[in-house]
Amino acid sequence: MIFADLPLADCEGAILAHSQRVGADMFRKGRVLSTVDIAALRAAGHDRLTVAKLEADDVTENDAAQQLAEAIAAGDPHLALDPVFAGRVNIHAATAGVLALDSAAIDALNGLDEAITLATLPPYAALVPGQMVATIKIIPYAIPRTLLDQALTRIRNTAQPLLRLHPYQPHRVALIQTELSSLKSSVLDKTERVTAERLAAMGQVAPSASRCAHTIPALSAAITEALKAKAEMILVIGASAISDRRDVIPAAITQEGGTVDHFGMPVDPGNLLLLAHIGAVPILGLPGCARSIKLNGCDWVMQRLLAGLTIGASDIRALGVGGLLAEIPSRPQPREARPQSTAPKIAAIVLAAGRSSRMGRNKLLLDLRGKPIVAHVVETVAKADFAEIIVVTGHQAGKVKAALDSQAGLKIVEARDYAAGMAASLKTGLKALSPDIDAAMVILGDMPQISHGLLARLVAAYQPLDGRAIVLPVADGKRGNPVLFDRRFFADMALVDGDVGARHIIGGNSELVMEVPANAAEIFVDVDTPEAYRQLLAGTPS
Repeated sequence: MIFADLPLADCEGAILAHSQRVGADMFRKGRVLSTVDIAALRAAGHDRLTVAKLEADDVTENDAAQQLAEAIAAGDPHLALDPVFAGRVNIHAATAGVLALDSAAIDALNGLDEAITLATLPPYAALVPGQMVATIKIIPYAIPRTLLDQALTRIRNTAQPLLRLHPYQPHRVALIQTELSSLKSSVLDKTERVTAERLAAMGQVAPSASRCAHTIPALSAAITEALKAKAEMILVIGASAISDRRDVIPAAITQEGGTVDHFGMPVDPGNLLLLAHIGAVPILGLPGCARSIKLNGCDWVMQRLLAGLTIGASDIRALGVGGLLAEIPSRPQPREARPQSTAPKIAAIVLAAGRSSRMGRNKLLLDLRGKPIVAHVVETVAKADFAEIIVVTGHQAGKVKAALDSQAGLKIVEARDYAAGMAASLKTGLKALSPDIDAAMVILGDMPQISHGLLARLVAAYQPLDGRAIVLPVADGKRGNPVLFDRRFFADMALVDGDVGARHIIGGNSELVMEVPANAAEIFVDVDTPEAYRQLLAGTPS
């Protein structure tokens, strides 16, 4: 490939290396210059350009990236490719599972030539559908065919695939909790709920749950019952943490003919995990931190086992590098590469599906200054510069839609399972987003005092490349609504259930949160009760 500053007459068919202003137009770098382009550049006063010109054996960046990505993902139905753009192809997970890598082969590919790069998530990363797994990027505008052939040969001749997504496999899981008089039953109840949530994220149904005294005979009997019920994995969490290989939990396992494979792990939280087995059934003695949904070492072990991957003592010891989790939030999904416009495309998702059970009638349709509350909210949203506005209806969907008939340009979708909670509405709104949306602001339909100015400030504060990927308002030291989320969080948001919303995503990514000062009435005043409605009317000019 020739890369040089050339006279304009020699630039037809070449690739523009740097963006150029051409009258009122802008020619972006990477543009293949046509005869018409050359004439326009000349008319705009250009006489030389820095360009790239392909030679006979060159392969364009897009063709090379596409061929390499197809070779990397070949034979794995659980991986999907994005369309190639600017010499890049992103590889995504088509299903939930665990990522296995051939690190040496990836290093060898990256070491072949600086023109070819492959970036991946860490080995054994837990994946959700749609999450980016890897990205292949060609650095220059083209590479020689001989180099591409060398790279393809390396990819195809490895003993193991460079990338392999191992989907979760369904298992019958048993959860056994031991009890002491000092342990509240509410703690045990919460542990069952948290464990069910943890397993659901790994593609499993809720475990069978049992409780027994914190003694070796009682736990041995409980393990026997779980095996009789054909459990394929047994999770044991003790009323007291395991402190020695001769403690209650390991002793009960060995009494039943089991083997303790490893006790302790260089991961914090999660140090006191015990890995054992009876026959082909893995048994995990869980650390106390497993009573919280927060990421800990037991997640890493469970994910591999439930994806059909083996893990032993040496694998657990190898988790120490990167095993300090206590002081960091869960890592966000990488931002998908996409053609960049002058401004990000931000959508508004207005949640207007609830049953208004505390109000006794549909609060969204209550009158405020001659029109329904939801109409005030949507009119305010429409004044902001959103790429699209999605309104999610549910309860009395027809009446809510009719209340918005005067507002043009809305995409109104119905959450038929709205009774399941706010999460159902959120999922419906996310599914309705256009594929090129960069971020979405989630707005509640019963907050009529929200202002166009606040929405504009939230949008302006969104700078994901500068670490401002979640933007929310704050007043008097408290956070409120609405909240703007970068698209990297959409996959996690689609997994929430009930009425909890996406608060855990905010809490787990604190270093990516940007707070914008706001008026308390805008972000806290909703209309949930008759009293709140009366106060709204009393404080609102007619």
